[in-house]
Amino acid sequence: MKIETYYYNNRIVKAFLYATIFWAIIGFFAGLIISLLLFYPELPDFLLGSKLKNSQGIFGFGRWRMLHTSTVVFAFVGNIIFTGSYYSLQRLLKTRIFSDYLSWIHFWGWQIFIISTWITFLLGINTSKEYAEHEWPIDIGIFFIWMIYGINMIGSILKRKIKHLYVSIWFFLGTWVAVAMLHIFNNLELPIDLLTFKSYSIYAGVQDALMQWWYGHNAVAFILTTPILGLMYYFVPKASNQPIFSYKLSIIHFWSLIFIYIWAGPHHLMYTSLPNWAQILGTIFSIMLIAPSWGGMLNGLLTLRGDWNKVKKDPILKFFAVGIVCYGMATFEGPMLATKTLNSIAHFTDWVIAHVHLGTLGWNGFMAFGIIYWLTKKLWNTKLYSTLLANIHFWFGIFGIIFYIFPLYFGSLLQSEMWKKFNPDGTLVYKNFLDTVLSIIPFYKIRFIGGIIYFLGFIVMIYNIFKTIQKGYFINNEEFKVILLHEDKIEKKEKFHNWLEQKPIQFAILSFIAVAIGGLIEIIPTLVIKSNIPTIDNVKPYKALELEGRDLFVREGCNSCHSAQVRPFRDEVVRYGEYSKAGEFIYDHPFLWGSKRTGPDLAREGGKNPSSWHFNHMHNPRSTSPKSIMPRYPWLIYNELDRSNTEKKIKAMVKLGVPYTLEYIKYIYKDMDTQASKIVSDIYQEYPSLKKEIDKQRKIEKEKFIPLEKREIIALISYLQRLGTDIKS
Repeated sequence: MKIETYYYNNRIVKAFLYATIFWAIIGFFAGLIISLLLFYPELPDFLLGSKLKNSQGIFGFGRWRMLHTSTVVFAFVGNIIFTGSYYSLQRLLKTRIFSDYLSWIHFWGWQIFIISTWITFLLGINTSKEYAEHEWPIDIGIFFIWMIYGINMIGSILKRKIKHLYVSIWFFLGTWVAVAMLHIFNNLELPIDLLTFKSYSIYAGVQDALMQWWYGHNAVAFILTTPILGLMYYFVPKASNQPIFSYKLSIIHFWSLIFIYIWAGPHHLMYTSLPNWAQILGTIFSIMLIAPSWGGMLNGLLTLRGDWNKVKKDPILKFFAVGIVCYGMATFEGPMLATKTLNSIAHFTDWVIAHVHLGTLGWNGFMAFGIIYWLTKKLWNTKLYSTLLANIHFWFGIFGIIFYIFPLYFGSLLQSEMWKKFNPDGTLVYKNFLDTVLSIIPFYKIRFIGGIIYFLGFIVMIYNIFKTIQKGYFINNEEFKVILLHEDKIEKKEKFHNWLEQKPIQFAILSFIAVAIGGLIEIIPTLVIKSNIPTIDNVKPYKALELEGRDLFVREGCNSCHSAQVRPFRDEVVRYGEYSKAGEFIYDHPFLWGSKRTGPDLAREGGKNPSSWHFNHMHNPRSTSPKSIMPRYPWLIYNELDRSNTEKKIKAMVKLGVPYTLEYIKYIYKDMDTQASKIVSDIYQEYPSLKKEIDKQRKIEKEKFIPLEKREIIALISYLQRLGTDIKS
């Protein structure tokens, strides 16, 4: 027997812990901003006044929504995953992390990725794909950093002093494998030029929708769920000083969860143009998810079974207990939303927003808070500064969640009922979509109050953590001893899983197979079987000006509030027009079906309103739709359309299979001028006073004057006026 001394690297854990707290402040603040904009759309005008037209859209709702989701998912939750995994891996493996150098590359690389996200999203550089809006250079950077994390983790596992891999490490390995696979395939995109950020998804329409929600649902699965479960399996037993309830249940939980989860993505596309067989698969596997999810929830809660009085007294255990309950609630609600009956009521409403925040605020947030409190005590070798403040934070969090999610549930039911309500003569009771929006504004206000309460609780936590750190001292290189025993050469017959827990490479390979099977079976047929996406002869590629307008639509994140998918429901067909078909979207790179209707669906918008209406609507939505909650977009009215990359965009589309002719490419700028002139002529006829205003601008601005035909608003109008017209014809 030999005893050796080693040292854990706590500095990297501290760095990720600080980053978690910092980005949580930023992410929560961005969430409060967009929730405020939903009932106070004049906020940008209040802050900037007449300068709003020169802001280039940095206060645009769509851009801030992307910032909020990306910051919370990748910055707040991402950093707590790395905080907990770097701490627990070293102790579970009885080894210092594989490489301090790689650890710091990982840390700074991840923070740079998040900062680059803020810069690009504020500038309107995005791909529109939910949870994956980053453009191609950033996607490459994310993949590189993720590989660094994997090398560091696997390297640590290979030099471990413990034979078996504990359940937490299974979840970390499974997460790493699945996220790498999802990230690569969802973000396959064609840059229009290596010197620009702009790219187009290699998938189109239905294919792109299926790929995106294969990723989007499993971003929730393998970023917001499986790694947090790995942390649960380590920190809950540690904090409660009790072993995990059931080792066998953890085996069932892990393998069934990672195998089933990957199939469930299509339930985000129920009643859409996605082939029906894919929708059915999504529903079946979503319902099956209840079993492993609740198995994990019970395993976590029953670990606390020994001393519930301790849970009542210890705020850290209370955070863990409620977090696990929220996990159970969210993972029951998700499969229920995958059923066609509930989906037809809840989809495109705020119910989905409530569901997501039950998971992020309850499951992710409360687990993160418990881990932060526990780690602060351990890393700074002290007791918590104030148990009272931690309890205050806990109750602020509870009431914040209640005031946040329940108003959204009630509001979504009310709005869905209003969407579907008919008069006896067969006409819609609420024909104007805006009427249904105005009815739920009180719920938006209560939701905002809930967010404030939750955020205040977090501020209390920051103060408590700061005071705790002040009264302790940081243990930088924490000493630990390892007893090296001579291994018995007699081979004992082991069960398969016990053997597998000693083979990290084989474990990772089996994890990859488990998560890849569902994706292959669902996605490949849609890519290769032509009958899954029948073509429609009338559907033609976008003209160059329309394509530029579509890119502006993406830049501003308009698909955050407007869907472009008419489902085969009576109310939607009456309100919007003919239901959407797969063949309509064969030239859409990327798809823009949306996931929520804060505003009306736009799939059949073309020709519904005159061009002057769109012009005024973008300049001030309340001038065309009184009491509208849509913010203003005056920069679109004044900005000159950048045509420098138009030809490159068209040529990139040709490479993706869009049938533009050489003749058309030769005369694209002439075609753009012709189409723009026609739109401007229509606007002047419909809105004569505008021509006088533009002429006045010409005299004042002189050589700096930009003709209306050359402005961004005209390109956007050309796109909006095109939507659905191929089908109408």
